[in-house]
Amino acid sequence: MKDEERISQPEKQLAELLKRSLPPVDRELNRDLWPQMLRRLEEHPRQPNWLAALLSPAAMASVPWFDWALLAALVVGVCLFSRSIPIWLYHF
Repeated sequence: MKDEERISQPEKQLAELLKRSLPPVDRELNRDLWPQMLRRLEEHPRQPNWLAALLSPAAMASVPWFDWALLAALVVGVCLFSRSIPIWLYHF
């Protein structure tokens, strides 16, 4: 039995409706994206010092206090229990 013979009439109608409702897919890109990418890079220049941006007051204020408390607990735990470092590395 061929695949076309096993398809029921409602399935054929559904397939026909889908074919009519969806436009054909154009797999070729109609434009070059590189000029747009260069424009975006020029609009938003990269900050020269990423560490300063990471530790800026705005970045620090965006982190909740609970995350800082968890980080402090991790640092204290690693300092007190230095043999646990391989376990932490395994889990992260």
